[in-house]
Amino acid sequence: LVVNLHHLLSDGAAFTTQSRSSLTSYAKSCNFVCHITQHLINLSFLSAPVVTILSKSHADRNVYPSAGVLFVHVLEREYFKGEFPPYPKAGDSTNDPITFNTNLKGYPDRPGWLRYIQRTPHSDGVLYGSPASEHVGKPTIIEITAYNKRTFETARHNLVINIMSTEEFPLPYQAEFFIKNMNVEEMLASEVLGDFLGAVKNVWQPERLNAINITSALDRGGRVPLPINDLKEGVYVMVGADVQFSSCLREVETPQNQLRCSQEMEPVISCDKKFRAQFHIDWCKISLVDITKVVPVHSNRPDPGTGVLPDIGEYNPPSESLKNRDYFADFLITLAVPSAVAMVLFIILAYSMCCRREGVQKRNMQTPDIQLVHHSSIQKSTKELRNMSKNREISWPLSTLPVFHPVSGEVVPPIHPDNYETTSMPLMQTQTNLQNQIQIPQQQSSGK
Repeated sequence: LVVNLHHLLSDGAAFTTQSRSSLTSYAKSCNFVCHITQHLINLSFLSAPVVTILSKSHADRNVYPSAGVLFVHVLEREYFKGEFPPYPKAGDSTNDPITFNTNLKGYPDRPGWLRYIQRTPHSDGVLYGSPASEHVGKPTIIEITAYNKRTFETARHNLVINIMSTEEFPLPYQAEFFIKNMNVEEMLASEVLGDFLGAVKNVWQPERLNAINITSALDRGGRVPLPINDLKEGVYVMVGADVQFSSCLREVETPQNQLRCSQEMEPVISCDKKFRAQFHIDWCKISLVDITKVVPVHSNRPDPGTGVLPDIGEYNPPSESLKNRDYFADFLITLAVPSAVAMVLFIILAYSMCCRREGVQKRNMQTPDIQLVHHSSIQKSTKELRNMSKNREISWPLSTLPVFHPVSGEVVPPIHPDNYETTSMPLMQTQTNLQNQIQIPQQQSSGK
């Protein structure tokens, strides 16, 4: 095994990092012979042109982005799956939910220029951003912690970002486009970003064209779209070039298109068809900036100082012997005065309610006699009507009685006596409820 690996490791340039990683994992699970193999693998890394330090808990990766150019680093789930031990229970380890946590080493969050996004635990994470010139020469160490939510295992790697300076930074002409039908993770894909830069290059025709920054519309105050009709969040893409803006990009600044934008209508852009097949651009939100004409604003910042407080002498704590304090004045202010005010208000209220009542006799004395007579007569009449209503006797309605006999034509006597109580009798009675029902003779035939 050692001889075969020695021949295999002899050509370090052709030996890929992926094969080294697989052999390293295999060597870690072996005994003494495999420890020798691991030693040979580590020695081969010293002679190989690509230097990569691999470890289960700490694997530092070095990347070298340029200042003023978009930086994108994908955290691949497949890369971290080999760091987790095999799960004893049955299950598909390829679909393990893995999430990532990224932070600047020694700090709880990432640098201000670096952003991170991961939609679901089954998708890759992406670190992206645009470093500025003040970050050049300062290595930025990002701690990446992967969490396997099925096995509850973790793996930690370090990403060392070495920001390099470039002579082309910053490009003088910068244009920012708003793409409505894209999310930020879709736009960060190399194929999609390459297609967009190719379309911009066909319209702009520059010699140098770089993607400067990508920002999600949510980071600019946009609203989360509804989960219908495959709506997207939208993304802002800033690109820079070394030549003046083309006439097509300048068309949005015409008065006609500005009027259409103010009326929330789409402007007429001649080169929109070159983007429409894949990218839906909101031309009203395009921003064209010529940094050669931007006047720099210098703000006078105060001197931050050394951060050390001036020497004002020793601290003298108060003495232990405190003076006696008289709380009588505080008692008067907090209890006696409000109680006195409440007592005065209570006396005024009692006097107005109990001592100022007129009474019935005083009211009658102040009322004219004619009004008292009218009032008394109304009361008497009301009382009399109530007494009469209790003892009323109402005769039976004539409309409900047969006045004449249907055969003989004789007058039919009433169906109830005179002393019968009719107040509780319904207006229409049935034949069974009548007490004094008169039988009407039936008409006989002539033969009988």
